[in-house]
Amino acid sequence: MDTRLAVRARAGLATMTAVTALLYAIQCVNMATLGLLTRWFGIRPRDVSSLPDIVTSPLVHDSAGWGHLAANTLPLFVFGFLAFLAGARQFFTAIGLSWLASGTGVWVFGGSLFGSPSITVGASGVIFGLFGFLLVRGFFNRSWWQILLALVLFTAYGSVLLGILPTVRSGISWQAHLFGLAGGVAAAVVLRPRGRVAF
Repeated sequence: MDTRLAVRARAGLATMTAVTALLYAIQCVNMATLGLLTRWFGIRPRDVSSLPDIVTSPLVHDSAGWGHLAANTLPLFVFGFLAFLAGARQFFTAIGLSWLASGTGVWVFGGSLFGSPSITVGASGVIFGLFGFLLVRGFFNRSWWQILLALVLFTAYGSVLLGILPTVRSGISWQAHLFGLAGGVAAAVVLRPRGRVAF
């Protein structure tokens, strides 16, 4: 293995292990406080006072149990690690744009315009962003190994893309998924090599 790639792999494992540990620690506090963190730090669509929650909501998960966080753990770890293999700049750009796009999309378009207020939490928007980034970056980079990886990931996880549809089951924020995915694609565009035609 290339020395730089080995260094990135170790850094990626350490980073995603730390992220996972942080999410589980936050979930322990949230459950111990009966969902206080969800109520304080989840996004309430179109509520101006909830704008800062765009930053905090992916760190918090449903306080009803471990299922929400458990479902997010493996894809977040895998996609985050694979993004980190390209370097810290690629990783943090993909995370940052996915995080911001997902949260902003939920704040503007989330919930029901006429129904009772809803609160959105969870890292799934960031996961969709990382997935989108990994799926398209190879085409912008003209990298055959990245395109091959994208095909493998699509074969393994492609069905999750149904989560961007408004028809997804209730209790799931398709807005977080859709806008997170868009943020990941935007990251691939921003990070594409300069001076090349994209396709």
